[in-house]
Amino acid sequence: MRDPAPTAILLKDYAPPAFLVDTIDLDIAIFDDHARVRATLAVRRNPTARGVPAAPLALDGDELSLVSVALDGRALAAAEYAVAPDRLTVHAVPDAFTLATEVRIEPQKNTKLMGLYASKDGYFTQSEAEGFRRITYFIDRPDVMARYTCTIRADRERCPHLLSNGNPVAAGFEPPRPAAQGTLLPKGGSTAPP
Repeated sequence: MRDPAPTAILLKDYAPPAFLVDTIDLDIAIFDDHARVRATLAVRRNPTARGVPAAPLALDGDELSLVSVALDGRALAAAEYAVAPDRLTVHAVPDAFTLATEVRIEPQKNTKLMGLYASKDGYFTQSEAEGFRRITYFIDRPDVMARYTCTIRADRERCPHLLSNGNPVAAGFEPPRPAAQGTLLPKGGSTAPP
């Protein structure tokens, strides 16, 4: 089965995004058959955006399994958001807020070579263009810039080297705990998108 032909996006159709993301804190845990991605976004309405002032937040996503979503620390009920194959929409949001999501992805089954994918030599990411939506829900367009902090967690024997673009903040490991799988890097392992 072939992917549909790309759709042209014309400059005359450009509109500023309704929301901006100032920071995104990623915590990625890699397991044998899946990865868990927790993302915390600091979001605010874009003062230059045209449109409905109380518009819902719409985030792009592709092949993500939503585990949870919280707004300003409060878990949202199913009626407060909608999940579609390519989008997460949070219906009523304030002008500035923190959105926390947790998703499950399967890098071992990702053959699109976009987002987080596995190969025989390890795990890799490709976020440009529109690949970040395969890692977590996000406003995945080039004019939404954010400061990233990324922590990667994995079993030390299977993944002895965990790297992320950007300036390393910390590195190390913790011995496995009975309730947790894998070895862990401390929070703030690097500052940049994976």
